[in-house]
Amino acid sequence: MKLIVVSAGLNSPSATRLLADRLTAATLRGADAEPEVIELRDLATEIAQHLVTGFPPARLAAALDAVAAADGLIAVTPVFAASYSGLFKSFFDLIDKDALTGKPVLLGATGGTARHSLVTEHALRPLFTHLRALTLPTAVYAASQDWGQEGLAQRILRAGAELARFMTPPTHDTTPTHDTTPDLGTAPDLGTAAAIAPRSPTGAITSVDPAGGFEVVPFAQRLAALSVD
Repeated sequence: MKLIVVSAGLNSPSATRLLADRLTAATLRGADAEPEVIELRDLATEIAQHLVTGFPPARLAAALDAVAAADGLIAVTPVFAASYSGLFKSFFDLIDKDALTGKPVLLGATGGTARHSLVTEHALRPLFTHLRALTLPTAVYAASQDWGQEGLAQRILRAGAELARFMTPPTHDTTPTHDTTPDLGTAPDLGTAAAIAPRSPTGAITSVDPAGGFEVVPFAQRLAALSVD
């Protein structure tokens, strides 16, 4: 399986890349996948060229193809003006409209203050919902004061476990749990047979034969037996 990690951090090193790396490590604890990190800061010029010309340079085309072919995606952005960064949005504007359909995506964001902790819900989740991706229930926001705190570590582990679970294909046990082969040698239960006794195409009512079969009795004969002289 292929795990693609998109980091939109602008510095090197950056808190955004640190969060992306920790989310990747948490995911790999439960999924046997090959990770690949795409640093958008290295593709900024190519992204701008593609937006202007409509043609992606080779490195950007490879990155877009990798995202489309991924079995799972981790997308992490720094917060600018209470939303995702322009570089992050520009990259995903170039993704084919069907490339992320049904793909599990783990959302992450970093910021200087806890006041922006809902950016994953009011900005990131709507963006990936529009792209028809499967956004995981747990998104991770890391403010500056969160690093080293147990709460952030727990959220990272929970989010990684969710992505690993959605990336791992389910195993189906084809061994039957009980014998479903009908027993053709056993006489039918008369109570059941009577309950499901069919009607003939002419409207005749069938009754159960004690010998083990069905006896067709014409409707007119049944009606005559009920009539009073």
